[in-house]
Amino acid sequence: MPGIKTAISLEEELFNKVKKLAKEMNLSRSKLFSLAVKDFLQKQENKKILAQLNSAYSDSQNEEDAVSKGMHRKQREIVGRESW
Repeated sequence: MPGIKTAISLEEELFNKVKKLAKEMNLSRSKLFSLAVKDFLQKQENKKILAQLNSAYSDSQNEEDAVSKGMHRKQREIVGRESW
């Protein structure tokens, strides 16, 4: 896929770090930025998925808690009616 050129502004210190890392990794700065953005986007997607899973399981846990509390309440009623 052909690349699209874009211009970004960076703090000089960050630019120097990027330049140094790109050289150490034998990559172009463009390739390094591309890899970094892909990684960032993947992490954001993973966060969304994790939030959805947490939400789904917390709903399930709430339902289990409600059932468990109902069972305990019913058990106390039954035990309370027993003559010991």
